[in-house]
Amino acid sequence: MKHPSLILFLLLSLAGAARGQEYDFIHYDSNRIHYDSASPAMQAFFERWQRIVETGSGNLNIVHIGGSHVQAGSLSNTVRCRLLQAFPDRVGPRGMIFPYSAAARCNNPADYRIHCRERMILTRCVSKDHAYPLGLCGIAVTAVDTLTTVQVILNEPRVDYATNRIVVLGQSDNDVVVPTLSIDGLSLQPSYVAWQSDRFVFNLSHPVDSFDIVIPCQPGQQFTLTGIYLDNRRSGITFSSIGVNGAALPDYLRCRHFVRDLRMLHPDLVVFGIGINDASGPNFDTALFRRNYLALVDSVRAANPDCAFLFITNNDSFRKTGRRRYTVNPNGALAREVFYRLARDVDGAVWDQFAIMGGLRSMDRWRQAKLAQTDRVHFTPAGYRLVGNLLADALLQQLNTYTHRADPAR
Repeated sequence: MKHPSLILFLLLSLAGAARGQEYDFIHYDSNRIHYDSASPAMQAFFERWQRIVETGSGNLNIVHIGGSHVQAGSLSNTVRCRLLQAFPDRVGPRGMIFPYSAAARCNNPADYRIHCRERMILTRCVSKDHAYPLGLCGIAVTAVDTLTTVQVILNEPRVDYATNRIVVLGQSDNDVVVPTLSIDGLSLQPSYVAWQSDRFVFNLSHPVDSFDIVIPCQPGQQFTLTGIYLDNRRSGITFSSIGVNGAALPDYLRCRHFVRDLRMLHPDLVVFGIGINDASGPNFDTALFRRNYLALVDSVRAANPDCAFLFITNNDSFRKTGRRRYTVNPNGALAREVFYRLARDVDGAVWDQFAIMGGLRSMDRWRQAKLAQTDRVHFTPAGYRLVGNLLADALLQQLNTYTHRADPAR
């Protein structure tokens, strides 16, 4: 039976922007996905999405990678919920998460809660010297010398992410520490351990929306947790978000196990939102920026050669030049040109956030409307939700356009 997709896409796409206030400084007419209509990779991605929607068979895996805009969670979760609410019978696994707030002063997305009483050591890819090998998440927390419990509670009321297969990614010296799960007071050992890929796999008898990861370190022992993958063995759409505050392209390129971990997610589309930190300084090297992005694309293709790419251009931003003094950062426009060139280079697509915002100096208008923070780099929660709704609108509209183009008789 065909999924009643076309009418649903159109209604949801129009409702996304209509849900909130219209702003005269936002270029809504620029809100679309730009790519060559002959692009094999993008065509294959939308064809796969359409097929999964209509047949209910298979999985569509989207991975959003970025810096603080992504770690905050509001932007990614808005896109994720919009896509899954559009197809409520096509909700796949929650995907990769990281327990950011298990470390002190590290912010966590709101769609899941993390509680950890013990002190864990934080390692981020933004440091040039990593105390512990990092993977796809670009961040790690380490338990040292004591039994440590990390509680995970799924906290998104709009979507059922209950999981019955949990993969804990991590490692200890000489493989002496093996994490367990505690669920409803019962202790569970891993169903199996993949030592070479640092994975501890737990197959559960029933789905759960909360669990404890118990790390049984004794004095002199340590265990480094690098990610948690939540699976539910359902066909459908999975939208994983990977973000590290302050991260730039070289930081992800230094993550030793980036490709190994990404293979587990097998992305059909990677949404790149990296660049605001690369272009923050006065000596922005556009040629180096492009080379670093091409290297990261190569890493993704090592995990899945058929992956498609969507580049989000940098948001407009300002630099702080003194106490309460800011000047516009002209690098947003320079980076925008590189993103369009990258899309041509790798047969990818662009979502032109810079143009949609209103171009150079538009961040001040967003701040005045309480959509951006006073640092003129980051958005407020309302701003991130607006950006997320715009991106979701663009993706749904493009899927609708592809469906019409593929079958004009619909």
